[in-house]
Amino acid sequence: MTISYVGSGATSSHGDTVTPAYGSTPAAGQLGILQVVSGHPSDSIPSTPSGWALVDSFSGGGGAFGAGAGPRRITFFARVMAGGDAAPTVKIPAATGSVIAGTIALLSRSAGTGWRWVSGFGEDTSSGTGFSTAASAAPTWAPGDFAFIGYGLPLSTVTFSAQGITASGITFGAVTANRHTTAVATGNGLRTAAATVAVSSGTATAIPTLTATLSAANTGVAGVIRIREASSSLSATAQTAFPPRTLVAATGLLNDDIDAVTLYRVVGNTRTPVRAASGLDAIGQNAVLRVDAEQPFGIPVSYVAELTDFNGLVWTLTSGSITSTVASDVISDAVQGIGAAVTIVSFPEKKRDRNATTFNVGGRAVIVGRARSSASATVTVRTQTQSAGDDLQAVLQGATEGVILMRARTTLPDVDGYLAGLSDSEDPNYYNPIKRWALDVVVTEAWPDILEAAGFTLADIASNFSTLSDLAVFFTPGTLLSIALYDYGL
Repeated sequence: MTISYVGSGATSSHGDTVTPAYGSTPAAGQLGILQVVSGHPSDSIPSTPSGWALVDSFSGGGGAFGAGAGPRRITFFARVMAGGDAAPTVKIPAATGSVIAGTIALLSRSAGTGWRWVSGFGEDTSSGTGFSTAASAAPTWAPGDFAFIGYGLPLSTVTFSAQGITASGITFGAVTANRHTTAVATGNGLRTAAATVAVSSGTATAIPTLTATLSAANTGVAGVIRIREASSSLSATAQTAFPPRTLVAATGLLNDDIDAVTLYRVVGNTRTPVRAASGLDAIGQNAVLRVDAEQPFGIPVSYVAELTDFNGLVWTLTSGSITSTVASDVISDAVQGIGAAVTIVSFPEKKRDRNATTFNVGGRAVIVGRARSSASATVTVRTQTQSAGDDLQAVLQGATEGVILMRARTTLPDVDGYLAGLSDSEDPNYYNPIKRWALDVVVTEAWPDILEAAGFTLADIASNFSTLSDLAVFFTPGTLLSIALYDYGL
């Protein structure tokens, strides 16, 4: 796993607006780091360019804003390149003495599933040739991590002869200084520069100290982005079970310092949290798995994971799409993992009641009422076989908290939903196994989120493997995660 510096484009400078160019055509998957150094009487934060993410922004250096003196602001933006990306535009308000400079660096990675970063900033307010500042954050560091260090000074004529970084318990490789450095005489002026280095050894959570040697005494600001090849990924796998269900798995979390995970089902533009998968504690966990047994049928469904890392940053992963298909309508209990194949014959009307009283006030009717109730209805369904009738009997008999989930074979918003059963009647035929069922129900909410949807169990493992030795041989090489991800319905 190696992160490599690809190159930097020319620095673009102006009084208020810059559009820095890439040094080379961006390739898909590369990471762009846009370093912006600015100065402004109101200390304005530069605008975030379209398609880029603000990493963070920091102002420092002390004193009053003026020519070659006072605070300067350093801002980092990041973007995962799509390939052939347009140059970004960054702005600050026009003002007396205002100045802004932007430079884009490109990085590539040899492995991983994406990029993870965290930043820290500091200032040196003591004018001198030995620049040094402790950053504001303590990232986690590990071998292979990459540090991009940026500097901003108010005096444009100052040059750098060395740049460096240290952190307790961490050994950095050789720093490549002055990846870019530019004197900007626009407005009150500034000097921008950057350096890069990789971690050789050591694992720790430590505040880095950023240093530099200047050609003349000055103050200034510096920032570092710790960049890592991501290992986390999200998969959604249809399991061979009836009713259809999907195993959603966020894996590779430890390397990315993930503390919490939330999983969502996505249909069109609508996100719905997967059952029992909101704000899951992932500290010390390398994977989070949940079963989704409540997805609509006949349309594409995908999944999103929001991962909150050690530093409070939120990263988003997206799975591929799955279309769950069935040959019938389905009534199920996701919590127990059971269901029945049915045909919905009629869902004729939904009745809603309102507790209301009418008063005759001077010949005028005055009605005082409460909010109307949930809808109630009688749903008629048909089971075609004896086993389907037995399945429906089991769902109705032991429905978790008295709630069932009804779904059409191709989702229908007015049909799909959760129903609380009031009563049911069965109309069997003595001459064939077809039965008609009348279900008196009330439209209700889903089961409490604390109740997980059932997936494969130890009993399923036992039915597939006779001994622990058989299990060990089958999953060699493998891990406990391999056992958890396996489809025992095959």
